[in-house]
Amino acid sequence: MPVEIIGMVGTRDASEIKGPLVDGPVVDWMDGPVIDPDYLVDISRAHDDGGFDRVLVGYGAVAPEGWAVAATVLHCTNHLKVMVAHRPGFVQPVLLARMAATLDHLTGGGRIGIHFITGGDEADQRREGDFVPHDARYRRTGEVMAIARRLWSEDAPFDFEGEFFRYEGAFSSVKPLTPGGIPLYFAGASAPAIEVGAAQADIYAFWGEPRAAVKARKDAIDQVAAKYGRTLRYSISLRPIIADTEAEAWEKAEWIAEKTEERIELAKERMAGHKATYQGLGGERNATYAVNRDTSGTTSVGRKRLIEMSADQDVYDERLWMKVAKLTGAAGNSTALVGTCEQVAEAMLRYYDLGITTLLLKGFDPLVDAIDFGERLLPLVREGAARRDASA
Repeated sequence: MPVEIIGMVGTRDASEIKGPLVDGPVVDWMDGPVIDPDYLVDISRAHDDGGFDRVLVGYGAVAPEGWAVAATVLHCTNHLKVMVAHRPGFVQPVLLARMAATLDHLTGGGRIGIHFITGGDEADQRREGDFVPHDARYRRTGEVMAIARRLWSEDAPFDFEGEFFRYEGAFSSVKPLTPGGIPLYFAGASAPAIEVGAAQADIYAFWGEPRAAVKARKDAIDQVAAKYGRTLRYSISLRPIIADTEAEAWEKAEWIAEKTEERIELAKERMAGHKATYQGLGGERNATYAVNRDTSGTTSVGRKRLIEMSADQDVYDERLWMKVAKLTGAAGNSTALVGTCEQVAEAMLRYYDLGITTLLLKGFDPLVDAIDFGERLLPLVREGAARRDASA
């Protein structure tokens, strides 16, 4: 299967090493406009020109609304597709289905994907008014995905009564323009998540873990999917750090770690000056770049896995680097591949050999790195995947 390469866009130039000190509810508001339209256009076009297949539009309880961001991305690019992160519980699934199908028509068809993130940060859920427990949230996500599929495929109104949603005569006059429909991406590492993803998802997404751990997870999910008569595709999220020589790449990685640690300390100082306000919004534990390694504030099984792995060692599988995950408390996609372009491409292709056919790549300098990846890294990955497919 051809490799799918996904990037990530944002509404301002920010990462662990630049931009707002904290991607959280207070400190980032002090660091300039939350939305820079020109930057969003620039980074979208960089991914389009660089040959990325799709970009992720992320989700956060205080972040810009993703569907509006996605519409901008689609209208300023020619071929680029989007994967809009969606947190079930705040938009009725009948409306979600119509939103996605409508945008599919207005942007030429085949450019829409939805990434279901059910949520492992209780404070972020409650910030939006969601007090449903972790396991129940995954059952709710399963209902949302099932309802959306029915609305996109059925030609007559239907009734639905589930644990979370009830409809009489549900129907959507607008269907996805593309015969293959709208792909549903999904993430979650807990047992309830696996059950839902195996039954409903098209592409199951992993954070960057060692190859043995990825294979074990994939095998376990495949077994559950077989129970439903389904075959899934798989994605892995990675942060490439590339340079002309391997030594230079590792030097660059250590500089990124030093810069990240420096900014964490600055963020803590800033938060200390606004202690009452920040604690009222969930406390330090919920700041992306100021979290500690205490996992009592999260129900995310995936984050707990990364915290444990990054505590044991910094490097796995030759060049899977976890130092930023260790520093940030595994806040999101935080594991990197370090080396020359050829070395990093080969490391990615070893995941491809395991059946991971989608790669989600984000740089630590997002716009600059997107351009660099498009010019130097993506061609090597595509060529290597094509060679493997031909030999198979």
